[in-house]
Amino acid sequence: MSATALLSYALTVPDIEPGRRFYSIFGLIPAKCGNALALRCEGRDQDQVLLIEGAKKRLNHLRFGADDPGIAAIRSRMRERDVVETGATAPEFEGGLWLADPDGNPVNIRNQSAQPWRSAPEFRINQPGHYRRFERGCGPRYQVRPTRLGHVLLFTPRLDEMVAFYRDIVGLRLSDTVPGIIAFMHLPCGGDHHVLALLQDAQAGFHHASFEVESPDEMGLGAQAVLEAGYGNGWGMGRHVIGSNLFHYLRDPWMSLAEYFCDIDQIPGDGSWRAQAHEPRDALYRWGPPVPDDFARNFEVS
Repeated sequence: MSATALLSYALTVPDIEPGRRFYSIFGLIPAKCGNALALRCEGRDQDQVLLIEGAKKRLNHLRFGADDPGIAAIRSRMRERDVVETGATAPEFEGGLWLADPDGNPVNIRNQSAQPWRSAPEFRINQPGHYRRFERGCGPRYQVRPTRLGHVLLFTPRLDEMVAFYRDIVGLRLSDTVPGIIAFMHLPCGGDHHVLALLQDAQAGFHHASFEVESPDEMGLGAQAVLEAGYGNGWGMGRHVIGSNLFHYLRDPWMSLAEYFCDIDQIPGDGSWRAQAHEPRDALYRWGPPVPDDFARNFEVS
């Protein structure tokens, strides 16, 4: 038994208000959480992002969901490997099981299930031999609202140790890897190709979080709104090889990234998926604009 959901992530930031503005334009809905700010996806009764003030921007914690037997199993594996239980990073975040990964990132496991997210109408396109849409395909401009948090990517100087921790303690499974560069991990119950990705770097840090939208059109509309508000373009639009998802990244106020995605590979929950080792040239994308020089830069390095 293991984690069954990625519930949310929390960032410590020097000032919450720039985060409120950015994530609101990005399409999330803010709500108070004590001295922290919680942000949710429209139609989903679950915190997805938590922001709390501190001296320097950094990952405050990752939060996973599990049932009681799953939490007991994680505690048992912690004892077997001498992983100690820690405390909550702030009073607002009390509850559940707390531990730290090999990079020192706090991890919170709670007895919570992933809450349902809203569905979307089928995205129909006209293709040669498949002309099925007989109304205008280009609709009006509107505020894009992501449906859910999909995954988080962290920088790490301990790639193999981090993979082992999230596999052997938290219970995630390896989806695919570029050996020595990046690893992608999914929930044992299946679902998205990855809920956690780990990128080799000289220092630990937060790279990006990714949110699902309904269609490539929403990726374009959302990115256009963020860029018109004065934020930096991260990279996109393009398609990844590993996970297959379409992507567009935007720079947040702290120079980390928020990603819109759609059309990600789904992994069955029966354990039949086999991880593959990919070539370095496929680590980032199949097509898209040239990779910016700073895309893989860890801006948390002082």
